[in-house]
Amino acid sequence: MLRNWWLAGLMLLCGVFLLFAQTRPGLGAVWLVIFAVLALLVSPVAFPRSVTAEQAQARSASDGRPVVYWRPGCPYCIRLRLRLGLGARRAYWVNIWRDPAGAAAVRAVTGGDETVPTVTAGGESAVNPAPEWVRQRLTR
Repeated sequence: MLRNWWLAGLMLLCGVFLLFAQTRPGLGAVWLVIFAVLALLVSPVAFPRSVTAEQAQARSASDGRPVVYWRPGCPYCIRLRLRLGLGARRAYWVNIWRDPAGAAAVRAVTGGDETVPTVTAGGESAVNPAPEWVRQRLTR
């Protein structure tokens, strides 16, 4: 569990450090807010609730929604999540750091490494896909 939050904690600590390191308190508060927002973006909170790979694959087989394999702190996962907006909640998100079967599914698609985001939908797979590609599969 700590592995999921280390980057967010580091961002928050940087913000607190800058709060006290600044000679002007207003500027320090601005830095703290900036780093707090960054911490939120890289934390697991910014992503829809994760399910296991087994649950995601079973649900996806019945309703055709995409399965997004991700990990906390991944800038490409954050980019995909932000670009999908509210539509991201319609996909099934699998945290590969919490689910070994999810990590194995990613390795099977990528040829042995754990490159994320990896998205599977309707028998197709894509590594670090364009948000438009995922959006098309969400609307089916």
